[in-house]
Amino acid sequence: MAKMLMKGNEAIAEAAIRAGCRLFFGYPITPQTELSEYMAKNMPKCGGLSLQAESEIAAINMVLGAASTGARVITSSSSPGISLKSEGISYIIGSDLPCVIVNVQRGGPGLGGIQPAQSDYNQATKALGHGDGHIIVLAPDSVQEMAALTAEAFDLADIYRMPCMIFADGALGQMMEPVDFEAVPVRELPAKDWACTGTGGKRVHNIINSLYMEPEALEKTVVERFERYKKLAENETKYEEFMLDDAEYAVVAYGITARIAKTAVINARRKGIKAGLFRPITLYPFPEKPLNRLADGVKKFLSVEMNMGQMLNDVKVAVECKKPVIHFGRTGGVIPTPEEVLEQLEKLAGGAE
Repeated sequence: MAKMLMKGNEAIAEAAIRAGCRLFFGYPITPQTELSEYMAKNMPKCGGLSLQAESEIAAINMVLGAASTGARVITSSSSPGISLKSEGISYIIGSDLPCVIVNVQRGGPGLGGIQPAQSDYNQATKALGHGDGHIIVLAPDSVQEMAALTAEAFDLADIYRMPCMIFADGALGQMMEPVDFEAVPVRELPAKDWACTGTGGKRVHNIINSLYMEPEALEKTVVERFERYKKLAENETKYEEFMLDDAEYAVVAYGITARIAKTAVINARRKGIKAGLFRPITLYPFPEKPLNRLADGVKKFLSVEMNMGQMLNDVKVAVECKKPVIHFGRTGGVIPTPEEVLEQLEKLAGGAE
């Protein structure tokens, strides 16, 4: 099949269009602006709508309205823009609506900088909006995977009736790689009999709402939602294992950092250090069970991120204190090098057991 050379941001946009998405609402912010530009250029060609809202807050509420009709809809932003969308995302979670949200991360807090970062991990996996609720979080490590996981995001959102985030960063968004869109899988999806589409008198009117005046009713709804999260974790957790069969030291990394760590692992092997890589692809739900099993064999874990250690606690919880977990990270938009990760592996291998 013919491949297309594309930026990561553009690959997400093209994959969304091919997945049947015909509605994009967003607001420009570096380093994801190419995505909205691609949508503005190509959505009209397929009968879709790309609209630049007056703000991120307006954009996410447009997503809420569109999602309530059962339409496939996407929005994209970068770190501070996602913060502005957080209230609307909570309403979407509380209304049990599917949509896709793209975060091409930059450094922070605040305006920070426009360079790549992974410092929104806690926001995405723990507290993206108020209340008891979660979104699915998918972390690609290549432009090809950005396309594939975008298609997957729409399917997962529809199946589990919840928002799904493509959790990328400025490096992945800006890099160019070949993409094979024919390799993107297609799922069988449930009917959207909950949507507000008009009835023609054929069924009871649907109402999309996140307000429950009776506490017992709200509690029942939240508990039911967490049952859905449990099924999500059982059926949809994704991860990659690399050189872990005989590994004594396991690097845990996701996204662009995982690619850097993979090079470090290969170089460590050349030096006789039995290293391997565990790459979470779903950050929520986090792949706790396979990571826990891995802890029975390795001596130490090295958690590598472009932040000050936000995934560290998830790794520690997953391994249940069976083995030490050490963090190494760069932040502020600084990307770690394979040499720096290798140096950390050499310290682990040379240190006390």
